[in-house]
Amino acid sequence: MPIYHYRARDRQGRTIAATIEAPDLRSAARALRDKGYFVTEIKEPGRGLQAEVNLGFLEPGPGLKDLAVFSRQLATMMGAGLPIVQALAILEKQADNKKFKAMLKDIRTDVEGGTAFSDALAKFPVFGRLYVNLVRAGEASGTLDVILDRLAMFLEKELELRGKIRSAMVYPVIVFVFAMLVTYFLLTTIVPQFAQILTDLGSELPLLTRFLIAVSGFLRSSTLWLLAAAAVLYGAYRVFYRTERGRRVIDRIKLRMPVFGVLNKKSSLARFSRTLGLLLSSGVNIVEATDITKGTAGNAVVEDILEETKTTIQVGEPLHSTLLRYPEIFPPMVASMVAIGEETGALDAMLQKIADFYEREVDETVEGLTAAIEPIMIIFLGVIVGMIVAGMFLPLFQIINTLSAQ
Repeated sequence: MPIYHYRARDRQGRTIAATIEAPDLRSAARALRDKGYFVTEIKEPGRGLQAEVNLGFLEPGPGLKDLAVFSRQLATMMGAGLPIVQALAILEKQADNKKFKAMLKDIRTDVEGGTAFSDALAKFPVFGRLYVNLVRAGEASGTLDVILDRLAMFLEKELELRGKIRSAMVYPVIVFVFAMLVTYFLLTTIVPQFAQILTDLGSELPLLTRFLIAVSGFLRSSTLWLLAAAAVLYGAYRVFYRTERGRRVIDRIKLRMPVFGVLNKKSSLARFSRTLGLLLSSGVNIVEATDITKGTAGNAVVEDILEETKTTIQVGEPLHSTLLRYPEIFPPMVASMVAIGEETGALDAMLQKIADFYEREVDETVEGLTAAIEPIMIIFLGVIVGMIVAGMFLPLFQIINTLSAQ
């Protein structure tokens, strides 16, 4: 069932920011009005892991790193025997992020007033279902410090994984954009000057030179139109991606892309295994754990498989039976290891091993990608610049040869 973030005022006029499960937006609003709330804002949460922790907040809001540090420090202080209220007060004082400081103050006030820590966290969308459910499990089992330590490790692993993927994606984009800017500069600035000289000389131009002059003229006269077309295409992509069908189509393409598709698949497998293993080891039942893990997948194709997995588990089938039906997403090795984990009663430990394996695979893929992209981009830029230089100087050589023959 979808989860909606909302802001509302209760009968006493206090502002509440929390989440609610409902079949659709209208049902969510109706349920809040039935509670006596005056709703000021209600919206769907972000996709993927953004639905569980805030990875997309713009500064000065708290981000994933803030949550990781908060979890680590709170786990350390509670493990040393500090009461949770005192630990929250210390973290509130040393928080650099103003929004996060205000959140911690509200959480501490609620806990002092007798509210459960998990319920106090649930009022803020930055602490999503994954975080809140794990904290609630820790409160129920009396191992909150252990759970917070696991959450800190999970968030730190997620930070590391995202950093690796970002480095793999950003580097080629920067090199490609630089190559395009250099090419644009040469075609719109240098080529027209040579074209004018060659036209004045009145010699017959080679095909390559005529092609470069035509491209140069097109770019000089149509740059604004090209930028507008690019903006329209990007807007259409964003609108299409917001639809259920569009998201499935694009996410399927992402998994099938050369090189980057493999990277996306491996990172999704690492995230799936790490999240589900963490939830199971913390005492969350497998149906709810699968449902929460679905929200961290970050890919509609994987989410659909996990939704089907949750349904089959509810009717008594093992987890690995659904994974076996999708070898293009979940390799046979993953399904086999999950089956062994289910048979031995050590599914959480087996999932952590799968996560470790695929995180190493992501490392190797990123290193290989980075090593391969640099020479490819250099060759690409060299070919482009070489074509332009050849196209401009070839007619000059012909003219010089003609004059020498005379």
